[in-house]
Amino acid sequence: LGFTVVDLPFGDGAQRTPNLFARLGQGAPHLCFAGHTDVVPPGQAGWSCDPFAAELRGGMLYGRGACDMKGGIAAFVGAVERVLASGRPLSGSVSLLITGDEEGAAAFGTVKVLEWMKDSGQIPDFCLVGEPTNPERLGDVIKIGRRGSLNARIVVPGIQGHVAYPHRADNPVHRLLAILSALTARPLDEGTDWFEPSSLQVTSVDVGNDATNVIPGRAEARLNIRFNDLHTGQGLADWIAGIVTAHAPAAELHVRISGEAFRTEPTPELDVLVAAIRGATGRTPRLDTGGGTSDARFISRYCPVAEFGLVGASMHKVDEHVPVSDLLALTDIYAAFLERLVG
Repeated sequence: LGFTVVDLPFGDGAQRTPNLFARLGQGAPHLCFAGHTDVVPPGQAGWSCDPFAAELRGGMLYGRGACDMKGGIAAFVGAVERVLASGRPLSGSVSLLITGDEEGAAAFGTVKVLEWMKDSGQIPDFCLVGEPTNPERLGDVIKIGRRGSLNARIVVPGIQGHVAYPHRADNPVHRLLAILSALTARPLDEGTDWFEPSSLQVTSVDVGNDATNVIPGRAEARLNIRFNDLHTGQGLADWIAGIVTAHAPAAELHVRISGEAFRTEPTPELDVLVAAIRGATGRTPRLDTGGGTSDARFISRYCPVAEFGLVGASMHKVDEHVPVSDLLALTDIYAAFLERLVG
């Protein structure tokens, strides 16, 4: 198709993450499509076909990654091919950012490619991420933002002892319960016009003690916060630290912020995407910020970003599949989007 392609492996040691950046043209506007080729494991059993054979059956394409998100990448490449087939020169430029590290730690994928793009003068004017954003029907939802995500691990030390002699022990469970009670005592917020209320969920509590007559020597809890743009990850980390220190000064606190909340303001490109979806499906998509995190959280630091792809009902499941008709319709949408902006 005439793209200039750059392989960008990143990582430590021999096992480096494969990434790719490809660009066609150098003019403005510069539109980028972002996606990932890595997938979650298929699991042990239950597939009606080879999960990596891309089997066509009954109007469906079956395989791991069919909707999340190799199908989206294929649709965009097909859309580019269609636009180029007209023979008209592009009025701007098109690029692809494809990573092999999205489903995992995402340490050597999009975040590293973006750093390279910035250093190389390749930051786009707008980025479209092909994640499967639609819950039920193609055309239902465009993601224009995501909540942030924070994971915390709290370890409270104590002194082990017999339950009949509590004065000879120091029970860490009671202090941990006080911490968790304070953290969950009231809602973090009531939400905003664009975001759901932030949510703190305790995901595990562990004392490593199967005995009924022993006071444990340590207690540990893990929690996750999905937060909207009323908060920052660091602000929430400081809030947790204050509560932990107040109830258990000797406790350990480990916090990992995997992404900040973000929202893309209205842009001409977003209007064109809405029109392209409406033209292909007859539906006006809802602009939404719900769900989990994606690589859009990294891209939002550099340029406006929106997400639109296939229906995600079967992603990460046994017999992941997508209707072939949806793949063709998504190709139509991407082609219309490109034609109106750079065709």
